[in-house]
Amino acid sequence: MIDKQITVEEELIEWLEGTGRFESKAIRTVNGCWEWQGAMREGYGVILVDGRLKPAHQVSYELYVGPIPEGKELDHLCRNHPCVRPRHLEPVTRSENILRGNGPEVTRRRHKAVTHCPKGHEYTPENTYLYKHPKGYTLRDCRACTNERRQLVRLRGGK
Repeated sequence: MIDKQITVEEELIEWLEGTGRFESKAIRTVNGCWEWQGAMREGYGVILVDGRLKPAHQVSYELYVGPIPEGKELDHLCRNHPCVRPRHLEPVTRSENILRGNGPEVTRRRHKAVTHCPKGHEYTPENTYLYKHPKGYTLRDCRACTNERRQLVRLRGGK
């Protein structure tokens, strides 16, 4: 007799496969996603496992692919958070997942990563205007480009 230690995840997978419980909660859509129809939390599907809510996309990945690698989390390649299709999920680092997203934190990081204006001038403290937008966030503008625009306005007879 082989004495194999079974993990909680393996037990969960065996149970879910046997009951069909997981598959009954996901519908296939025309865009190729498997959209979760069960309980939701913050836009993501959740399923009750051993008395605790677990993200449905993680359960799906573990059920069809295997364990999520240590230090990784799942990124929805389809950008559809209710999707639980394993083919649409990729294990990535937290920072990679954030950079691939489209929330306010991602926008801030992308803008911060831009080191030159569209005309190629470097954003340095000496060459950058910082100002507050009426909505509260900080914007920046290239001094060299601003000066060029002002000069063109003056040459055309503007103020």
